[in-house]
Amino acid sequence: MAEGSCGAGSAGGGVEKENGSNCLLKMDSTESRWVARDSESSDDENQDMMPLRFSFKSEEEEDDEEEGDYSEPRLTRTGPRVDSFDVEAFDISGAHRNDYAEFSIGKKLILVLQTLGVVFGDVGISPLYTFNVMFNRVPINGPEEVLGALSLVLYTLILIPLVKYVLIVLFANDDGEGGTFALYSLICRHAKASLLPNQLPSDARISSFHLKVPSPELERSLKIKECLEKKLILKKLLLVLVLFGTSMVITDGVVTPAMSVMTAVSGLRVGIDAVQQEHVVMISVSFLVILFSIQRFGTSHMGLAVGPALLLWFCSLGGIGIYNILKHDTTVFKAFNPVYIFYYFKRNSYKAWISLGGCLLCATGSEAMFADLCYFSVRSIQLTFVFLVLPCLLLGYLGQAACLMENYAQADQVFFSSIPESVFWPVVIIANIAALIASRTMTTATFSCIKQSTALGCFPRLNIIHTSKRFMGQIYIPVMNWFLLFFCLAFVAAFGNTLEIGNAYVITELGVMMMTTILVTIIMLLIWRINIIFVLIYLFFFLGLEMVFFSSVLGNASDGSWVVLVFAAVMFLIMYIWNYGSNLKYETEVKQRLSMNLLMELGCNLGTIRAPGIGLVYNELVKGIPEIFGHFLTALPAIHSMIIFVSIKYVPVPVVPQNERFLFRRVCPKNYHLFRCIARYGYKDVRKENHQAFQQLLIESLENFIRREAQERLLESDGDDDSETEMDTSSRILVTPSRSIYSISVPLLADCIRDEKIRHLGSASAFQEASDQEPLDTTESLESELSFIRMAKNSGVVYLFGHGDIRARKDSWFIKKLIINYFYAFLRRNCRRGIATLSIPHTNLIHVGMQYMV
Repeated sequence: MAEGSCGAGSAGGGVEKENGSNCLLKMDSTESRWVARDSESSDDENQDMMPLRFSFKSEEEEDDEEEGDYSEPRLTRTGPRVDSFDVEAFDISGAHRNDYAEFSIGKKLILVLQTLGVVFGDVGISPLYTFNVMFNRVPINGPEEVLGALSLVLYTLILIPLVKYVLIVLFANDDGEGGTFALYSLICRHAKASLLPNQLPSDARISSFHLKVPSPELERSLKIKECLEKKLILKKLLLVLVLFGTSMVITDGVVTPAMSVMTAVSGLRVGIDAVQQEHVVMISVSFLVILFSIQRFGTSHMGLAVGPALLLWFCSLGGIGIYNILKHDTTVFKAFNPVYIFYYFKRNSYKAWISLGGCLLCATGSEAMFADLCYFSVRSIQLTFVFLVLPCLLLGYLGQAACLMENYAQADQVFFSSIPESVFWPVVIIANIAALIASRTMTTATFSCIKQSTALGCFPRLNIIHTSKRFMGQIYIPVMNWFLLFFCLAFVAAFGNTLEIGNAYVITELGVMMMTTILVTIIMLLIWRINIIFVLIYLFFFLGLEMVFFSSVLGNASDGSWVVLVFAAVMFLIMYIWNYGSNLKYETEVKQRLSMNLLMELGCNLGTIRAPGIGLVYNELVKGIPEIFGHFLTALPAIHSMIIFVSIKYVPVPVVPQNERFLFRRVCPKNYHLFRCIARYGYKDVRKENHQAFQQLLIESLENFIRREAQERLLESDGDDDSETEMDTSSRILVTPSRSIYSISVPLLADCIRDEKIRHLGSASAFQEASDQEPLDTTESLESELSFIRMAKNSGVVYLFGHGDIRARKDSWFIKKLIINYFYAFLRRNCRRGIATLSIPHTNLIHVGMQYMV
């Protein structure tokens, strides 16, 4: 199309082939000549209704069944009902995923060190500031208050990190993934509670309930599942809870480094009198900049490097605790008697309630153990916590309490005051290193949560770098890394002391904890199906306990910690707006996809001229013909003789072998030359490929697909020679190269083939005439189609990129216009593109833009 025509014409839209410049015109979907069709097939909504048998259909058969016309024979396969093409897209037989069971003893020991350095840094440095914050608001008036506060800390440490997280919540992981979005994903795979189409490989098997003995628990689980699937308000409420919890995790990733680093650096004031608070702030800022700068080296390398340092920290913590217990007072073991908690509240209930916020600091980092689960195994986290982390923490708190029993004035810096003089400076150095490690714990947890939320369509796409080829969960997100650093420095400069930051820290931790408690309760009822008595005990005990803590910290929110609530609210709005806009966009694209009946009526020439060449149409729909393809047919004077709809999928393996890179399926009968292709990339694959190598591999894979298709037809034709009548009433078994077993009842391929003369045809008219030739036998059909593909390739390959945007209708509410036209549009313009970046010359590119009114 000429450049001048790009600016002319009606609102219908336009297209231009790039030649040094790019013209991208918008099109109102309501003015398109293509008729809007029904939404997704009801088959997807009824997957769980047919658990024993399903139809294995080609793509045109699936689409035509939705329209009610164009019914063709099909393969049938016994097994669970799934979308085969979508499932196959994530099945990479030549690649290996994480498998901790394969590790030797030496590698398991290394894994323990990495676990120590990544997962337990946050909870490990809590002795630096727990008693400081507690006794800042409640001065010590006697040894009974020390024992009461110690007893409160000990049982908080036992109940929340140990009982709730290590013994219960860790088992609620989603295929090794932890965090609030992992819980949400797990729920959505057992009940259709998601407001977005599932994107994860395991999500293709939604509602896979197996046959179980009828029981009250199973009946209750089915009722909850039905309720979640039918009531939209419950789906929205569930999503809001998850987004709120995730926003608190991101906020925690900002507050944790500020709190841990400032507390460790404050130890310099105990050893050096000349160090003032402003010096502590400046040194903390320097440490934070260094910390976030080395984050890019990855979890494996950094975890192995800092693991020994954190091991030394825990050993020092336990050793100092034993030293103080023996030196000062061995009666602190009385604090294991919970009656001292009762006495603590009885003496001064209000002050005890105020101190609860500081008490919960001993459990900070509990959520990080779950959110960082993707980096390591459940067993490694459980064993390391029970046999190393927890004993050292208990000894550390007991030792600090023993020191306070003799000197109440040391409450401001009780940890550093309890260090023996001979090892003071080595321990201070170790404490600062441990604080830096602890800061990384929530940063990596934040990366993990953002990755999960992006996969579920609840966060704008960002550049995610996988730092380990062995562990797919170990990632680094550059944009979020510098985003967290900026706001972390702002928090340090704004608050300036650990007491106010400590209160903000507890607010973020409690927000995540309460959301986790609610989601795990749903999992207990829906998936685990355990006795209702145990579920109620878990819910009321832990949620009630956390709400008591939360009421304490909210009473002190006026001191400046309300800033974290504002920050969390902003993150929540970003995720909710992205979710809302993405949902509208996807639904609109599905509803307005082209009808298969329409393509059949247009004929194999698609109502236009089929010029020699191959057109690669990139789109995000895995099923159906996107409406933007109709825009190509409308705007271009001719369309290529072969069209391939390419969809990019990123699979959870390091590298996809080249012979498994592409999957193909026919979209229409053979003489249409329309194919669906899924290009699969692992997280360590090179995305910026040379376009010529990409084309060569794609064409070779397409030829292999056609050869396999012909081989299957030969297998069927052998059966036809024996008995054609039996093919209609009985079935035979076919074992495919991937070892899948199919029941064949009818021929697989249609007899739409081309005349052998097509090998010698080169013009556009010749390509069209070849579509109407009489069918040949299987061998001649295969050779003619392969020749057709080679001719099309020699004529040139063009990349057709479609950009679909949405805008609110003129009669929409003001708030909807504001969200869609400005906020969502801004996020979409600045997020990462979902397609692979190829080195494509501008002369081989055609861009077309559409605008959907929602």
